[in-house]
Amino acid sequence: MLRTGIVGLPNVGKSTLFNALTSTRNAQSANYPFCTIEPNVGVVNVPDERLEILAKLCKTNVIIPTAIEFVDIAGLVKGASKGEGLGNQFLHNIREVDAIIQVVRCFDDENTIHVAGKVNPIDDIETINTELALADMASVEKRLARITKQAKSGDKDSIAEEKVLNKLAELLNDSTFINLNEHFNADEMPYAKLLNLMMTKPVIYVANVSENDIKSGNDYTKQVEEYAKKHGAETVIISAKIEEELAELGADEAKEYLAELGVDDSGIGKMIKSVYKLLNLLTFLTAGEKEVHAWTVTAGTKAPQAAGVIHTDFEKGFIRAEITPYKDFVELGSYNACKEKGVTRIEGKDYVVQDGDLVHFRFNN
Repeated sequence: MLRTGIVGLPNVGKSTLFNALTSTRNAQSANYPFCTIEPNVGVVNVPDERLEILAKLCKTNVIIPTAIEFVDIAGLVKGASKGEGLGNQFLHNIREVDAIIQVVRCFDDENTIHVAGKVNPIDDIETINTELALADMASVEKRLARITKQAKSGDKDSIAEEKVLNKLAELLNDSTFINLNEHFNADEMPYAKLLNLMMTKPVIYVANVSENDIKSGNDYTKQVEEYAKKHGAETVIISAKIEEELAELGADEAKEYLAELGVDDSGIGKMIKSVYKLLNLLTFLTAGEKEVHAWTVTAGTKAPQAAGVIHTDFEKGFIRAEITPYKDFVELGSYNACKEKGVTRIEGKDYVVQDGDLVHFRFNN
């Protein structure tokens, strides 16, 4: 399952956002640093309006959405890479996620303590990024010390890895997230990924604002957006407090509340969509009288590998895939009608699955 870590300085709204994400009160939220000690973990369903539409057409009450695991990691502070605050314990937690959501405080509130004494989104971002980069640098230098000795003996693998490690060390000096695809070729990539560095993970900056700024943002969010754009990252504006309130409402009430605020979608919905975009993910569907099920794969996945997401036997015994585009199915109302109109087609092992494909796999047992 996809894992996303929520990080940031203390008192920026991470745990409040986590509560809203998971619709629980599991994450303790309070007005003092290090409120979160152990990382809270919650599995969140990915919103997908297509599932209910398909369920009605297929006459089933069973809907199984795809999901993301969110990890609420304790607030980092300056010096965390050297053990300050709660230090390396939490840096280890960040290494284990697939993507990072960095929550940035973009609101003024004299009743909520800021760890640095003032609200400055860019300083906050750079504090977090510097600590992650310093911790990564320590990992690179430790590995480099060993590999350099082996490289001197003429070992080809060590020579190749040494080159990559030196390049990573150079990139980490900038304390900004690194897009590995921009800096390393296919031969170098295994070495670049070996240490699972935090600064090589995709990142979304979540600008946490007050209720009044949810629609248009503010001067703080503009700073975050400019920074993210400059560094090739995504930004989502959220009011964690509003999202927590929305989580306690029914679906219809939540829609009414959003309408009153003048926004179309919840910030969490936008954030999850951004995670999918960031990680280059898409959803294909299986639908019938038994259930409607969403499945997540990386864009570019071929049919046999997509079948393997459902069950390894499907991939091993793959014969073909029956593909029905979602829009055609909704328009025509049934698989039979889609087959009669010729919109359902048979695809082989080289077919690349598309977002919204309704798929029926044929395979040998």
